[in-house]
Amino acid sequence: MLLSGNEAVALGAYEAGVLVGTGYPGTPSTEILENLSKYPGVYTEWSVNEKVALEVGIGASLAGARTLVTMKHVGLNVAADPLFTSSYIGVRGGLVIINADDPDLHSSQNEQDNRNYAYAAKIPLLEPSDLQEVKDFTGLAFDLSEEYNTPVMLRTVTRIAHSRGIVFPASAGRQEHPAAGFVRNIPQYVMIPAYARKRHAAVEERQTRLAAAVNRMEINRMELGDPACGIITSGICYAYVREAFPDASILKIATVNPLPVDSIADFCRQMRQVVVVEELDPFLEMRIRALGFPVEGKRYFSLLGEFNPELIYLALKSLVKGRAKKFNPPIESKKALPPRPPQLCPGCPHREVFLLLKKRGAVVSGDIGCYTLGALPPFLAMDTCIDMGASIGVAQGMEIAEGKAHKHNTVAVIGDSTFAHSGITGLLNAAYNKRNILVIVLDNSTTAMTGMQPNPLSGERINSEAASVLDYRHLAKAVGIGDDNVKIVDACKPAEIEQALDTLLASGALSLLVVKGLCMILRKRKKR
Repeated sequence: MLLSGNEAVALGAYEAGVLVGTGYPGTPSTEILENLSKYPGVYTEWSVNEKVALEVGIGASLAGARTLVTMKHVGLNVAADPLFTSSYIGVRGGLVIINADDPDLHSSQNEQDNRNYAYAAKIPLLEPSDLQEVKDFTGLAFDLSEEYNTPVMLRTVTRIAHSRGIVFPASAGRQEHPAAGFVRNIPQYVMIPAYARKRHAAVEERQTRLAAAVNRMEINRMELGDPACGIITSGICYAYVREAFPDASILKIATVNPLPVDSIADFCRQMRQVVVVEELDPFLEMRIRALGFPVEGKRYFSLLGEFNPELIYLALKSLVKGRAKKFNPPIESKKALPPRPPQLCPGCPHREVFLLLKKRGAVVSGDIGCYTLGALPPFLAMDTCIDMGASIGVAQGMEIAEGKAHKHNTVAVIGDSTFAHSGITGLLNAAYNKRNILVIVLDNSTTAMTGMQPNPLSGERINSEAASVLDYRHLAKAVGIGDDNVKIVDACKPAEIEQALDTLLASGALSLLVVKGLCMILRKRKKR
């Protein structure tokens, strides 16, 4: 089958007998759950955020269902709280967490390396190097999860998630694993301090067993060539290294946590010099050095961005002997291509809001999604962008710091999906602490930036079934915002937007402005 990496994860999970899939859309992981939702006998949902997705996944696992939870790298920050404790309580049905990192920030606000999460949470981490391994490792992750009573993380990156290649499905097809049902086990599942201390000891004992087991796993393998310089690598970097140096001695590590210590020791003893090739943090390099082996890595490579075969070849060509791939010089255009920076779509019904905010000189704390583009020309109407839901909290902090000098021109701008994800708690905090800011929700009835996934404000679920829709007025009333300070206007009526904006900015109180306008791309899709 010709599949993308994300499609391969979905196929691997289905073949492994997964019954439940949860997640929150985020590039480059989004298509996993979208494809899993097409398989029969699997429940899938877009949860309101990654924390809830993992908590739902934990509950399904404790009831005996094999469960897949998907998210991008920054999503794991949101889910970190249940992640660490899930390591203590363990599983009944296999629980696999797909973490999709984004080296080079193709669609993210930072470039963090989430291998560190697996190490800190003390859970196994598998890292595939090609699309067949993506599918196979997904199934292996479920087996390991149940055998060792632990959540298991599978790490992909953008180049794995969005590349396409040949994948061979399992000849046996789907292996059914019916949910066995929840069995009460208070000392294991209720993490009060007295029980958690004992579970921590169980986690450490599990780590010892896993550390011994990974040394016997064939997915960690040595490919021996010239001993002058050996390369230790994992994930997509293995594919780059093998392309750059077809004859090199390589130790390919698939179990990034825990590490196959015996294999590393054996490899290092056979090489006169060893270099670690890994994107982003020196995760492998530091841990192998801690074992007492004087490997090098970031001496030759950057801490920033993606690698590629040519970059690796140029960095190591003086060290690695034998046949090497020949790279042709890049073809340069005779004419410089004009820059094409990202921008809000032509016809986006919410462009007018940014023009009005800029005209009024408002201080705008922004949020993640399409509307981050309000920071770019021609609007230049966004002053901060940090993480999902941060706009409302940041605006409150600005107003507090300015004190009496505050002119009630601090505005938080957030999209509808992000508001449901983590903006509602910020609004509640603003009401509770009597802040005087304007919160603007730009509601386009979808999660547009990641590909038009539904959310709790779009009226449908992942399978297109009808769903309830959050009532902004009832929510505002519930948190304590007066009805006069809530306006819901049509994004295609600029005069109404302007009047509502001026009225609420002049009110001197916490206000909510909802500007509703269907995303133009979604409008065209619905029309078709």
